[in-house]
Amino acid sequence: MNNPTAVVTGASSGIGAASARSLAAAGYTVVCAARRADRIEALAAEIGGRAVVCDVTDAAQVAALADAVGPTLDLLVNNAGGAVGLDPVEDADPDDWRDMFETNVLGTLRVTRALLPALEASGAGTILNVGSTAGRIAYEGGGGYTAAKHGVAVMTETLRLELVGRPVRVCEVAPGMVRTDEFALTRFDGDQARADAVYAGVKEPLVADDVADVVTWIATRPQHVNVDLVVVKPLAQAAQHKVHREG
Repeated sequence: MNNPTAVVTGASSGIGAASARSLAAAGYTVVCAARRADRIEALAAEIGGRAVVCDVTDAAQVAALADAVGPTLDLLVNNAGGAVGLDPVEDADPDDWRDMFETNVLGTLRVTRALLPALEASGAGTILNVGSTAGRIAYEGGGGYTAAKHGVAVMTETLRLELVGRPVRVCEVAPGMVRTDEFALTRFDGDQARADAVYAGVKEPLVADDVADVVTWIATRPQHVNVDLVVVKPLAQAAQHKVHREG
């Protein structure tokens, strides 16, 4: 039998790269999709997958991804996304909000629309959206990101309703505090000190492999089992605003 095929967007780093590795270890042939060709080509070579350069905000590149995938697909992990800034709403830059909405929400929409026919054609497809606890609760300074991730959560729930009776599961994993090489650094425009401060005193934040483990667990449940939502946080994080910090 052929290995099942998965597409992971945002696979060049962090949760996306870790998920690609984890899924490959579980027997998937993984299509690694992201903007940075050098990174996904190296990852694909490492795990025996395929690399497709794809910016999820570009409709033509998303269409090319669908062409590269072919007529059937077993699993889509919509991971591409991210946060920009931590400004209060009264000082927010609309361009930052637009960027977050384009990537997190419209990017997920574009890729899902493009690959849904192949997922359905497989007879046992799964859409797994990587959301966030920010898609469940608001916090100061997070208005743009929480709005975008709430959009991902509602899109996931709506899609599940609309696809009922068709052979495609719709699932979400919503991580809390995850320390990766790039998420906080990107959010603060390369300011390493501000990025490090997010995790200061937190003994064990989640890492990308922790989330990837959950992604693979959801994907490998029997097809009649739809895991609607998994919220995963480090032990030190009781809520967005309640984090135990040592020292």
